[in-house]
This record gives sequence, C-alpha cells and structure tokens, in this order.
Amino acid sequence: MLVVKSTTRKAHCVSRSNKDLSVLDDDLPIEMNTLVKVAPFKTQLLKWVGNKQKQATDIISYFPSSYNTYFEPFLGSGGVLGVLSPKKAIAADIFLPLIGIWQTLHDDKELLKSQYADRHALIKKLGKKGAYDKVLSNYNANPNSADFVFLTRACYGGVVRFRKEDGYMSTPCGAHDPISPDSFANRVDIWADRTAGTKFYHNDFKKSFAMAKEGDLIYCDPPYVDSQTILYGAQSFSLADLLDEIKKAKERGVYVALSIDGTKYSGKKLCNVPIPDNLFEREEFVLVGRSMLKRFQMDGKTLEKHEVTDRLLLTY
Repeated sequence: MLVVKSTTRKAHCVSRSNKDLSVLDDDLPIEMNTLVKVAPFKTQLLKWVGNKQKQATDIISYFPSSYNTYFEPFLGSGGVLGVLSPKKAIAADIFLPLIGIWQTLHDDKELLKSQYADRHALIKKLGKKGAYDKVLSNYNANPNSADFVFLTRACYGGVVRFRKEDGYMSTPCGAHDPISPDSFANRVDIWADRTAGTKFYHNDFKKSFAMAKEGDLIYCDPPYVDSQTILYGAQSFSLADLLDEIKKAKERGVYVALSIDGTKYSGKKLCNVPIPDNLFEREEFVLVGRSMLKRFQMDGKTLEKHEVTDRLLLTY
C-alpha cells in the first residue's frame, strides 16, 4: 500500500452534475489529504451487478492512511475488500445465502470449489438453461449458499434480482457460459489468500457498527435508495437508521466512508438523498459507468446516456 500526499479542498455535501465533478468550489478552505494507492485487482469471485471492484482503487484512495480494523457491513460481492486485502477486517451481510459463500471460503475453500463444480456439471447433462433452471428451483425452495454461488456466475449480467413479495430469485439465465470449475477454483484460492485476515459474520449493519472502536474504519456500500429496491434478497433497508449509526460511530472516533447515489443519466437526474448537516466532512465523486441494472430492465439495450456517478461521503 503506497501513501502519497496531495492537496484537496474541504467539500460540502452538495450535488453537482457530471460536468462539474472535477471542479472544486473556490471559497472552500484547502486542507492536506493523504491519498492511499493500492494496486488494481480485477479477478472477481462472484459476478454481481453494482460490484465496486473496478472503482475500488479510487474509493480506497480516500481512506485514512492508517487505521485499525477495517469493517464492511454491506459486503455483497466484496469488491472493495478484495482490492484492499486488509490484514485485519470484519465483513458482514444480512443476506445469509451470500455471507455463507464467504464463510465457506474462509472455513473450507475446497468445499466451495466442489459446490460450484457439482452444479456446473449439470450443464453437460441438462444444457446451460436446464442446469440453471434446476439450480434456481432448488435455491428458491431452500435458499442456500451452495446453489447461490453458481447462480451468481450463471445469471444474466450478474443482476441478482429478487421478487419483493416472496424473496424468490427471478433473474433469468445469462447468455454467457459460466466460468469453468478450474477457473472458479483458481479464483477461490486467490480470494482466500486476499481475505485471510477477514472474519465473516451474518449480521445486520447495526451489529457491525456496534463492533467498531475508535481508530477503526467502516466502509459502507448499502442498497441504493434510488435504484436497487429489487436487489439483495428484497431485504428491507433504512437509510435513516444507517445515518444514525454513522453519527454514533463518528462520535466515538470511528472513520466512516459511505458510497451512495450520486448522479445518473449523464448528470441529468439528481438522486436527492437527504444527508444531515455536519455529519460528513468531505464529499468526493466516483464515476461508476453505465447502469447494468437499467440495461437489464430495458431488455439488454446499450444505454449510452445511463451513466452513474457515486457520491463518496467521508466523516473525516
């Protein structure tokens, strides 16, 4: 991990168009910022829409230059965790079939490899769609991590979508071929090594926040208010509750970084997320790219205008 010094300006929590993202207000006081640089890491364990792995180096660059334990209470597919590869971390998710994958990676990686290989073998017998439909049916009857890990690699575009009324996963089979068992096994080995210092918990974010102490860092990538109401197992989520936890964490000396809706449609749509005054000290913008979820919702059309920019809000 390389640390370099650069100057940045203290930012207010205000919205800007994409055109203005690189422009800083002239009347804001200049303060020193330490930018943390890490090497890019592109190998994904899970295929998952909204994954922050491509943006992780930018996000991590705004982390404190030193901190104690790294926390990620909305782990998802672990994009930032994988790139950061912290020596000591606590990662959690409320969605049991998902966090079960990470726990198996940590506790018995050979089992995770065999779970994927067993389901991939069904393709030879039933064809890709037949295998997918069988695993999906088994998963919906009894949600579990063994089926879910295959589904994330085989579903359309990594859009892990659920019906809100019953929690059933409803994403169709993807056009691509799922990676081979050998390729997946190699990814398991790589990710097991990069997350060796991480403990994985089936927790809601409040329990994860309660574990953080002074000098720790929490990175939050919650379900987005504007765009992701059908994702993540149709779990309920309260932004107000999260902001309250961030306030309490800040008061006891915990660093918090929050990724949240920024701008969409090349800046023409503003995602107005209510943020309390004085909760965050700085605001940065991270370009995410075109919305894969919107592409799925519009039947696979290429969406040149549907670009997404995340706001990264920092309590330090």
